[in-house]
Amino acid sequence: MEVKDLEAFAVVAEELHFGRAAARLHMSQPPLSARIKQLEQSLGVQLFERSTRTVALTDAGSRLLIPARKVLSQVSAVQNLAESIAAGEQGRVRIAFAGASSQRALPILTRAVRESHPGIELQLESQTYVYTALDKLLEGSLDLAFARLPTPQKELESRVVEVEKILCALPEGHPRAGQPILSLADLHDEEFVSLPADTGSILQATMFALCITAGFRPKIAQVAPDSATALALVAAGAGITITLSSVTPAQSVGIVYRELDDIHPSHMFATLTWRKDDTSPALAAVLQVSEAALPTPDLSGFAIR
Repeated sequence: MEVKDLEAFAVVAEELHFGRAAARLHMSQPPLSARIKQLEQSLGVQLFERSTRTVALTDAGSRLLIPARKVLSQVSAVQNLAESIAAGEQGRVRIAFAGASSQRALPILTRAVRESHPGIELQLESQTYVYTALDKLLEGSLDLAFARLPTPQKELESRVVEVEKILCALPEGHPRAGQPILSLADLHDEEFVSLPADTGSILQATMFALCITAGFRPKIAQVAPDSATALALVAAGAGITITLSSVTPAQSVGIVYRELDDIHPSHMFATLTWRKDDTSPALAAVLQVSEAALPTPDLSGFAIR
């Protein structure tokens, strides 16, 4: 039994006329009659009472028509869903983000996707720092990640969605809080609040690299699980830290943010990153939405590695 057999049965049952049913099915009448006869033989029951003038359903035909229509409805649902998935209207996209740095961009993107493609399920994975996220993209357990340049893996594609200035965060009462611009080299005796070294945070790695370039290794007073906690600890007087302009809204009380005049790089570039060979229509739809929701900023004047 094939779906076409059930379709032929249902159309003949609706028309009760083989000629009209054949026209609806875009076929001639003899093959349709043969298909119905073959279906009856396969099922072992007679579906229609035929005469030279009338066609009527038998009791068996009436009873079998109900489940036949259910099967056809389910087949139609499968076809419609497949078409929707192929068009990027249905599907799942797994998105990784980490901490406060994604607090602005993530809601903008997810809201835009849900408004324009409500059939796409967004599976959000928090506390997935950059290096971990890139590994997960490469292994296929993630589809899209909020990350930062550089993205050295040639298998990955990135688009910049935000330029973030590297800042120093100090407690409000810190002796250097009144200075509008600081030198990182002058902070060699300070105690620092750091993100964990084993989470794959590029911000943590950048802080250490900048300090070492400035001639010292930072003294870590306390380790925080994320940027928001790190800033809360700075506000509480536990130390200072290196942070990003995108993170500053997470903590505004008891803390000041100052630019550093002796660091390179002085900015970081937040990106959306995905695998080049990912052919998911749902991902393509999300990326298209992201171009309007999170447009690439003006990058003129920045040296992007």
